[in-house]
Amino acid sequence: MAAMSVLLDALVVFAAAGEGVVHDAAEEGRRIIIAMLIVGLIFAGIVIVGEYVHWYRHERPYRHRY
Repeated sequence: MAAMSVLLDALVVFAAAGEGVVHDAAEEGRRIIIAMLIVGLIFAGIVIVGEYVHWYRHERPYRHRY
């Protein structure tokens, strides 16, 4: 929960910092594309971590100590 609070606080700070600044269409499109790429990386990271945890739990019973 603390991490979510930090993320929300950062979002508010970044949103407030951008107010009053005039952007042209190209800059706005660039920001949207960067935001979409960041969201895609977060999504892919969650999938990769989930697959790794699934693989690790599946392989664990077969590991032996020698």
